[in-house]
Amino acid sequence: MSMSDKIALTVAGRRLEKFFGYRVEADLYCADKYFRLDLADPGFAISEGMRCELHVNDQIALTGLIDRITDADDKSGTTMTIEGRDLMGLLVDSHVETYPDFENIPLRELAEQLLATVPFINQKAIVYQAGLSGASASGTSPGAAGALASLGVGQKHGHAEPGQTVFEVLRRAAMSRGAIFFSLPDGTFVFGRPKASGTPAYSIVHRADGRGNNAFRSARVRDLSRRYSKIAVVGQQQGNDQIGLDEINTKATITDDTMPFYKPFVAVLNDDSYSPEQYARLLLEMQRAAGFQLIYSVAGHNQNGRNWSINELCRVRDAKRRIDGTYLVASRAFELNKRDGRFTEIRLCLPGVMQ
Repeated sequence: MSMSDKIALTVAGRRLEKFFGYRVEADLYCADKYFRLDLADPGFAISEGMRCELHVNDQIALTGLIDRITDADDKSGTTMTIEGRDLMGLLVDSHVETYPDFENIPLRELAEQLLATVPFINQKAIVYQAGLSGASASGTSPGAAGALASLGVGQKHGHAEPGQTVFEVLRRAAMSRGAIFFSLPDGTFVFGRPKASGTPAYSIVHRADGRGNNAFRSARVRDLSRRYSKIAVVGQQQGNDQIGLDEINTKATITDDTMPFYKPFVAVLNDDSYSPEQYARLLLEMQRAAGFQLIYSVAGHNQNGRNWSINELCRVRDAKRRIDGTYLVASRAFELNKRDGRFTEIRLCLPGVMQ
Protein backbone atom coordinates (compact mmCIF):
# COMPACT_ATOMS: atom_id res chain seq x y z
CA MET A 1 0.00 0.00 0.00
CA SER A 2 1.21 3.45 -0.86
CA MET A 3 1.24 5.57 2.29
CA SER A 4 2.07 8.73 0.37
CA ASP A 5 -1.42 9.07 -1.13
CA LYS A 6 -3.71 11.53 0.60
CA ILE A 7 -7.26 12.64 0.03
CA ALA A 8 -8.96 15.82 1.22
CA LEU A 9 -12.48 17.23 1.03
CA THR A 10 -12.93 20.99 0.96
CA VAL A 11 -16.42 22.10 1.98
CA ALA A 12 -17.80 25.20 3.71
CA GLY A 13 -14.33 26.72 3.66
CA ARG A 14 -12.96 23.86 5.75
CA ARG A 15 -10.67 20.97 4.81
CA LEU A 16 -11.24 17.39 5.96
CA GLU A 17 -8.43 14.85 5.62
CA LYS A 18 -9.23 12.01 8.03
CA PHE A 19 -11.48 9.26 6.70
CA PHE A 20 -11.86 5.63 7.63
CA GLY A 21 -13.34 4.74 4.26
CA TYR A 22 -14.09 6.28 0.86
CA ARG A 23 -14.76 5.63 -2.81
CA VAL A 24 -14.29 8.26 -5.53
CA GLU A 25 -15.43 7.15 -8.98
CA ALA A 26 -14.84 8.43 -12.50
CA ASP A 27 -16.18 6.72 -15.61
CA LEU A 28 -15.78 7.88 -19.19
CA TYR A 29 -19.12 6.41 -20.24
CA CYS A 30 -21.11 7.22 -17.09
CA ALA A 31 -22.38 10.80 -16.97
CA ASP A 32 -22.11 11.74 -13.30
CA LYS A 33 -19.20 10.79 -11.08
CA TYR A 34 -20.01 9.54 -7.59
CA PHE A 35 -18.15 9.80 -4.31
CA ARG A 36 -18.68 8.44 -0.80
CA LEU A 37 -16.71 9.45 2.29
CA ASP A 38 -16.91 7.77 5.71
CA LEU A 39 -15.66 9.86 8.61
CA ALA A 40 -16.10 10.70 12.27
CA ASP A 41 -17.91 13.80 13.49
CA PRO A 42 -16.30 16.63 11.42
CA GLY A 43 -16.90 19.17 14.19
CA PHE A 44 -18.80 21.64 12.00
CA ALA A 45 -22.08 21.73 10.09
CA ILE A 46 -22.23 20.13 6.63
CA SER A 47 -25.45 20.25 4.63
CA GLU A 48 -26.70 18.60 1.50
CA GLY A 49 -26.42 20.87 -1.53
CA MET A 50 -23.06 22.35 -0.51
CA ARG A 51 -20.37 22.82 -3.13
CA CYS A 52 -17.30 20.72 -2.50
CA GLU A 53 -13.97 19.71 -3.98
CA LEU A 54 -12.05 16.50 -3.56
CA HIS A 55 -8.28 16.53 -3.92
CA VAL A 56 -6.11 13.45 -4.21
CA ASN A 57 -2.39 14.08 -3.74
CA ASP A 58 -3.14 17.81 -3.97
CA GLN A 59 -4.63 17.34 -7.45
CA ILE A 60 -8.32 18.00 -7.96
CA ALA A 61 -10.17 14.74 -8.45
CA LEU A 62 -13.77 15.92 -8.33
CA THR A 63 -15.69 19.16 -8.06
CA GLY A 64 -19.35 18.85 -7.28
CA LEU A 65 -22.18 18.90 -4.79
CA ILE A 66 -23.12 16.93 -1.70
CA ASP A 67 -26.29 14.93 -2.36
CA ARG A 68 -26.78 12.94 0.81
CA ILE A 69 -25.57 12.91 4.40
CA THR A 70 -26.11 10.08 6.85
CA ASP A 71 -25.06 10.54 10.46
CA ALA A 72 -25.33 7.87 13.14
CA ASP A 73 -24.44 7.43 16.79
CA ASP A 74 -23.41 4.42 18.82
CA LYS A 75 -21.30 3.79 21.90
CA SER A 76 -18.13 4.61 19.98
CA GLY A 77 -19.37 8.06 18.94
CA THR A 78 -20.78 9.81 15.88
CA THR A 79 -20.04 8.68 12.36
CA MET A 80 -21.01 10.34 9.11
CA THR A 81 -21.25 9.24 5.48
CA ILE A 82 -21.17 11.97 2.83
CA GLU A 83 -22.26 11.11 -0.70
CA GLY A 84 -22.37 13.28 -3.80
CA ARG A 85 -21.59 13.69 -7.46
CA ASP A 86 -19.64 15.98 -9.71
CA LEU A 87 -21.29 18.95 -11.44
CA MET A 88 -22.36 16.78 -14.36
CA GLY A 89 -24.91 15.39 -11.92
CA LEU A 90 -26.76 18.70 -12.20
CA LEU A 91 -27.16 18.16 -15.94
CA VAL A 92 -28.30 14.59 -15.35
CA ASP A 93 -30.96 15.80 -12.91
CA SER A 94 -32.08 19.08 -14.54
CA HIS A 95 -34.86 18.81 -17.10
CA VAL A 96 -35.18 21.20 -20.01
CA GLU A 97 -37.99 23.70 -19.44
CA THR A 98 -38.43 24.96 -22.99
CA TYR A 99 -38.52 22.78 -26.07
CA PRO A 100 -37.20 24.76 -28.99
CA ASP A 101 -36.22 23.41 -32.35
CA PHE A 102 -32.49 23.77 -32.74
CA GLU A 103 -32.18 23.45 -36.48
CA ASN A 104 -28.84 24.57 -37.90
CA ILE A 105 -27.53 25.49 -34.44
CA PRO A 106 -23.89 24.49 -33.80
CA LEU A 107 -23.30 22.40 -30.71
CA ARG A 108 -21.51 25.18 -28.84
CA GLU A 109 -24.52 27.49 -29.25
CA LEU A 110 -26.93 24.73 -28.20
CA ALA A 111 -24.86 24.01 -25.08
CA GLU A 112 -24.81 27.69 -24.16
CA GLN A 113 -28.60 27.87 -24.43
CA LEU A 114 -29.28 24.77 -22.34
CA LEU A 115 -26.67 25.53 -19.68
CA ALA A 116 -27.68 29.18 -19.21
CA THR A 117 -29.90 28.44 -16.21
CA VAL A 118 -27.85 25.60 -14.67
CA PRO A 119 -25.95 26.91 -11.62
CA PHE A 120 -22.23 26.49 -10.93
CA ILE A 121 -21.30 25.67 -14.55
CA ASN A 122 -18.36 27.60 -16.01
CA GLN A 123 -19.14 27.60 -19.72
CA LYS A 124 -15.75 29.09 -20.53
CA ALA A 125 -14.13 25.92 -19.22
CA ILE A 126 -16.03 23.58 -21.56
CA VAL A 127 -13.67 21.85 -24.00
CA TYR A 128 -14.67 21.32 -27.61
CA GLN A 129 -12.06 18.85 -28.76
CA ALA A 130 -9.66 20.23 -31.36
CA GLY A 131 -11.37 20.32 -34.71
CA LEU A 132 -14.81 19.57 -33.31
CA SER A 133 -16.15 23.09 -33.41
CA GLY A 134 -14.22 24.45 -36.32
CA ALA A 135 -11.26 25.34 -34.12
CA SER A 136 -7.68 24.42 -34.87
CA ALA A 137 -7.37 20.68 -35.34
CA SER A 138 -3.82 20.40 -34.04
CA GLY A 139 -3.16 17.08 -32.41
CA THR A 140 -5.54 15.18 -34.66
CA SER A 141 -4.87 13.36 -37.88
CA PRO A 142 -5.85 15.09 -41.15
CA GLY A 143 -8.67 12.60 -41.66
CA ALA A 144 -9.97 13.15 -38.14
CA ALA A 145 -9.95 16.92 -38.51
CA GLY A 146 -12.48 16.79 -41.34
CA ALA A 147 -14.78 14.39 -39.54
CA LEU A 148 -14.51 16.11 -36.18
CA ALA A 149 -15.45 19.45 -37.68
CA SER A 150 -19.05 18.17 -37.59
CA LEU A 151 -19.49 19.56 -34.08
CA GLY A 152 -19.39 23.03 -35.57
CA VAL A 153 -22.23 22.23 -37.95
CA GLY A 154 -25.89 22.62 -37.02
CA GLN A 155 -28.15 19.63 -37.61
CA LYS A 156 -30.97 20.12 -40.12
CA HIS A 157 -33.52 18.72 -37.66
CA GLY A 158 -33.47 18.66 -33.88
CA HIS A 159 -35.55 19.58 -30.87
CA ALA A 160 -35.87 18.90 -27.16
CA GLU A 161 -38.79 16.87 -25.83
CA PRO A 162 -40.65 17.33 -22.54
CA GLY A 163 -39.16 15.05 -19.91
CA GLN A 164 -35.65 15.12 -21.36
CA THR A 165 -32.76 16.23 -19.18
CA VAL A 166 -30.11 18.72 -20.21
CA PHE A 167 -27.56 15.92 -20.32
CA GLU A 168 -29.76 13.74 -22.54
CA VAL A 169 -30.23 16.50 -25.11
CA LEU A 170 -26.53 17.41 -25.22
CA ARG A 171 -25.43 13.78 -25.28
CA ARG A 172 -27.73 13.06 -28.21
CA ALA A 173 -26.56 16.17 -30.05
CA ALA A 174 -22.93 15.17 -29.55
CA MET A 175 -23.48 11.57 -30.63
CA SER A 176 -25.26 12.67 -33.79
CA ARG A 177 -21.93 14.27 -34.68
CA GLY A 178 -19.88 11.18 -33.79
CA ALA A 179 -18.69 12.43 -30.39
CA ILE A 180 -19.53 11.88 -26.72
CA PHE A 181 -20.24 14.31 -23.90
CA PHE A 182 -18.31 13.56 -20.72
CA SER A 183 -16.59 15.18 -17.77
CA LEU A 184 -13.05 14.85 -16.50
CA PRO A 185 -12.19 14.38 -12.82
CA ASP A 186 -11.24 18.05 -12.46
CA GLY A 187 -14.76 19.07 -13.48
CA THR A 188 -14.03 19.99 -17.10
CA PHE A 189 -16.87 19.21 -19.53
CA VAL A 190 -15.72 17.76 -22.85
CA PHE A 191 -17.35 17.26 -26.22
CA GLY A 192 -15.02 14.89 -27.97
CA ARG A 193 -13.90 11.33 -28.49
CA PRO A 194 -12.16 8.79 -26.29
CA LYS A 195 -8.42 8.59 -26.78
CA ALA A 196 -7.51 6.15 -29.51
CA SER A 197 -3.72 6.38 -29.83
CA GLY A 198 -0.61 7.86 -28.30
CA THR A 199 1.92 7.07 -25.59
CA PRO A 200 0.44 5.15 -22.63
CA ALA A 201 0.39 7.16 -19.40
CA TYR A 202 0.28 4.07 -17.18
CA SER A 203 1.30 0.43 -17.10
CA ILE A 204 0.02 -2.68 -15.38
CA VAL A 205 2.01 -5.86 -14.84
CA HIS A 206 0.32 -9.05 -13.72
CA ARG A 207 2.62 -12.07 -13.90
CA ALA A 208 1.69 -15.57 -12.83
CA ASP A 209 4.76 -15.83 -10.56
CA GLY A 210 4.09 -12.41 -9.02
CA ARG A 211 7.49 -10.89 -9.85
CA GLY A 212 7.23 -7.22 -10.69
CA ASN A 213 3.45 -7.14 -10.32
CA ASN A 214 1.75 -3.88 -9.49
CA ALA A 215 -1.79 -5.33 -9.62
CA PHE A 216 -2.96 -7.44 -6.70
CA ARG A 217 -6.37 -8.35 -8.12
CA SER A 218 -7.53 -8.87 -11.69
CA ALA A 219 -10.52 -9.89 -13.76
CA ARG A 220 -11.46 -10.10 -17.41
CA VAL A 221 -15.03 -9.69 -18.66
CA ARG A 222 -16.11 -10.80 -22.13
CA ASP A 223 -19.76 -10.05 -22.88
CA LEU A 224 -21.61 -10.41 -26.20
CA SER A 225 -25.00 -9.33 -24.85
CA ARG A 226 -24.53 -5.68 -25.84
CA ARG A 227 -22.53 -6.23 -29.01
CA TYR A 228 -23.80 -6.47 -32.58
CA SER A 229 -22.40 -7.66 -35.90
CA LYS A 230 -24.16 -4.98 -37.94
CA ILE A 231 -25.13 -1.41 -37.04
CA ALA A 232 -27.53 0.47 -39.29
CA VAL A 233 -28.41 4.12 -38.79
CA VAL A 234 -31.79 5.02 -40.29
CA GLY A 235 -34.16 7.94 -40.53
CA GLN A 236 -37.72 8.03 -39.28
CA GLN A 237 -39.90 5.25 -40.65
CA GLN A 238 -42.93 6.50 -42.58
CA GLY A 239 -46.23 4.65 -42.61
CA ASN A 240 -47.35 1.42 -40.98
CA ASP A 241 -46.82 -1.04 -43.81
CA GLN A 242 -44.29 -3.78 -43.37
CA ILE A 243 -41.20 -2.51 -45.14
CA GLY A 244 -37.54 -3.44 -45.08
CA LEU A 245 -34.49 -1.59 -43.92
CA ASP A 246 -33.59 -0.53 -47.46
CA GLU A 247 -36.92 1.27 -47.79
CA ILE A 248 -36.72 3.59 -44.77
CA ASN A 249 -33.89 5.92 -45.61
CA THR A 250 -30.83 4.04 -44.43
CA LYS A 251 -28.10 6.57 -43.68
CA ALA A 252 -25.11 4.37 -42.82
CA THR A 253 -24.26 0.74 -42.19
CA ILE A 254 -21.11 -0.72 -40.65
CA THR A 255 -20.17 -4.23 -39.55
CA ASP A 256 -18.14 -5.71 -36.72
CA ASP A 257 -16.23 -8.65 -38.14
CA THR A 258 -15.15 -9.80 -34.68
CA MET A 259 -18.69 -10.92 -33.82
CA PRO A 260 -19.06 -14.72 -34.15
CA PHE A 261 -22.61 -14.62 -35.53
CA TYR A 262 -25.13 -12.32 -37.22
CA LYS A 263 -26.89 -9.91 -34.85
CA PRO A 264 -28.21 -6.61 -36.26
CA PHE A 265 -28.68 -3.31 -34.42
CA VAL A 266 -30.78 -0.47 -35.86
CA ALA A 267 -30.43 3.06 -34.50
CA VAL A 268 -32.98 5.74 -35.38
CA LEU A 269 -31.48 9.17 -35.99
CA ASN A 270 -34.06 11.71 -37.09
CA ASP A 271 -31.95 14.86 -36.91
CA ASP A 272 -30.37 14.37 -40.34
CA SER A 273 -26.96 13.70 -38.85
CA TYR A 274 -24.03 15.51 -40.42
CA SER A 275 -22.02 12.30 -40.29
CA PRO A 276 -24.19 9.18 -39.83
CA GLU A 277 -21.22 6.90 -40.48
CA GLN A 278 -19.32 8.51 -37.58
CA TYR A 279 -22.40 8.02 -35.39
CA ALA A 280 -22.48 4.34 -36.33
CA ARG A 281 -18.76 3.97 -35.62
CA LEU A 282 -19.24 5.65 -32.23
CA LEU A 283 -21.97 3.13 -31.36
CA LEU A 284 -19.62 0.33 -32.37
CA GLU A 285 -16.89 1.79 -30.15
CA MET A 286 -19.22 2.00 -27.16
CA GLN A 287 -20.43 -1.56 -27.72
CA ARG A 288 -16.86 -2.84 -27.86
CA ALA A 289 -16.08 -0.96 -24.64
CA ALA A 290 -18.99 -2.71 -22.92
CA GLY A 291 -18.13 -6.10 -24.40
CA PHE A 292 -14.49 -6.43 -23.28
CA GLN A 293 -13.14 -5.19 -19.97
CA LEU A 294 -9.99 -5.74 -17.95
CA ILE A 295 -10.33 -4.88 -14.27
CA TYR A 296 -7.31 -4.46 -12.01
CA SER A 297 -6.75 -3.28 -8.46
CA VAL A 298 -3.45 -1.57 -7.71
CA ALA A 299 -2.08 -0.19 -4.45
CA GLY A 300 -2.35 3.55 -3.93
CA HIS A 301 -3.85 6.19 -6.21
CA ASN A 302 -0.95 7.23 -8.44
CA GLN A 303 1.74 5.81 -10.66
CA ASN A 304 5.05 7.63 -10.77
CA GLY A 305 3.45 10.69 -9.19
CA ARG A 306 0.53 10.83 -11.63
CA ASN A 307 -2.95 10.07 -10.31
CA TRP A 308 -4.87 7.42 -12.20
CA SER A 309 -7.31 9.14 -14.58
CA ILE A 310 -9.87 8.22 -17.22
CA ASN A 311 -9.43 8.74 -20.97
CA GLU A 312 -5.76 7.78 -20.80
CA LEU A 313 -3.98 4.79 -22.28
CA CYS A 314 -2.44 1.99 -20.24
CA ARG A 315 0.05 -0.68 -21.32
CA VAL A 316 -0.93 -4.08 -19.94
CA ARG A 317 1.28 -7.14 -19.55
CA ASP A 318 -0.90 -9.91 -18.16
CA ALA A 319 0.86 -13.24 -18.50
CA LYS A 320 -2.01 -15.27 -17.07
CA ARG A 321 -4.32 -14.09 -19.85
CA ARG A 322 -1.60 -13.82 -22.49
CA ILE A 323 -2.29 -10.12 -22.90
CA ASP A 324 0.36 -7.63 -24.00
CA GLY A 325 -1.19 -4.48 -25.40
CA THR A 326 -2.48 -0.98 -24.87
CA TYR A 327 -5.95 -0.25 -23.53
CA LEU A 328 -8.10 2.73 -22.64
CA VAL A 329 -8.74 3.65 -19.00
CA ALA A 330 -12.54 3.77 -19.10
CA SER A 331 -13.02 4.11 -15.34
CA ARG A 332 -11.10 4.37 -12.12
CA ALA A 333 -12.18 4.40 -8.48
CA PHE A 334 -10.05 5.52 -5.56
CA GLU A 335 -10.99 3.48 -2.51
CA LEU A 336 -10.08 2.94 1.13
CA ASN A 337 -11.48 0.00 3.07
CA LYS A 338 -10.46 -2.29 5.90
CA ARG A 339 -9.70 -5.29 3.70
CA ASP A 340 -7.40 -3.76 1.07
CA GLY A 341 -6.35 -0.44 2.54
CA ARG A 342 -5.83 2.37 0.04
CA PHE A 343 -6.07 1.24 -3.60
CA THR A 344 -7.38 2.10 -7.07
CA GLU A 345 -9.72 -0.06 -9.12
CA ILE A 346 -9.11 0.41 -12.85
CA ARG A 347 -11.38 -0.75 -15.65
CA LEU A 348 -9.80 -0.92 -19.10
CA CYS A 349 -11.45 -1.37 -22.47
CA LEU A 350 -10.34 -1.53 -26.08
CA PRO A 351 -9.07 1.83 -27.34
CA GLY A 352 -11.21 3.83 -29.73
CA VAL A 353 -11.92 2.68 -33.24
CA MET A 354 -12.10 6.32 -34.39
CA GLN A 355 -8.91 8.33 -34.79
